[in-house]
Amino acid sequence: MRHSVAYTILFAGAVCVVCAILVSTSAVSLSELQDANATLDKRRNVLLAAGLIDSSRGVSAEDVEKLFKNVSTLVIDLESGETAPDVNVDAYDQQKAKSDPALSREAPPNSAVIKRLPKYAVVYQVLGEQGGVEMIVLPIEGYGLWSTLYGFLALDADAKTIRGLTYYQHGETPGLGGEVDNPRWKGLWPGRIAFDDSGEVVIEVIKGQAGPAAADPHEVDGLAGATITSRGVTNMLRFWLGENGFATYLKNYRQGRSER
Repeated sequence: MRHSVAYTILFAGAVCVVCAILVSTSAVSLSELQDANATLDKRRNVLLAAGLIDSSRGVSAEDVEKLFKNVSTLVIDLESGETAPDVNVDAYDQQKAKSDPALSREAPPNSAVIKRLPKYAVVYQVLGEQGGVEMIVLPIEGYGLWSTLYGFLALDADAKTIRGLTYYQHGETPGLGGEVDNPRWKGLWPGRIAFDDSGEVVIEVIKGQAGPAAADPHEVDGLAGATITSRGVTNMLRFWLGENGFATYLKNYRQGRSER
């Protein structure tokens, strides 16, 4: 009986069922931990972009949570630039929303190769001791050479001056486009100005070297040997700071700030 075809099939089936139950149970039991780790990682990268933590030093989960208490998370309507009061900030997933036709739309042709735009987007406001906004951190994404780069751009309270830029996910070539992770290159961004006096988005990663921020405010050094990735960074920044991205929100914010 043990060497029969029926026994072999039944035994294999039983093993498959037991393994499936174990895998399913593990996935369910670990899902909360995975979600918590994903949230922690996102918060850590927001703080990195804002310059509130140093990537060269280990930062504990407790430190991240403590610092993030000074960050207000908003969900805004991209088209109106206004806060979306009916959207649960804690439950909303901007990336998942892009695959839902009810929560997204097709993006117009663009150099950043953005295919779909979420109806709502997440914005982080870093608050000072008096409760005022000191920085705005925006999620950005766009195509480089081999992959879509996902990151955060931090703007000063004037919503024009860049405070920091960081990427947390990409598949660019190490040593070339992968240099978007290099602290030296990221250190070139603070103090650059994203817009000109007319409000046009003019920030650009150039081929070669740019001057210091004070003398050359709209340009940043290109990545050596990674022209396409460098161009991709320029394209995504101009897209997300432009009319199809956060331009309306930033305009509303500046207007409200000037009226105070």
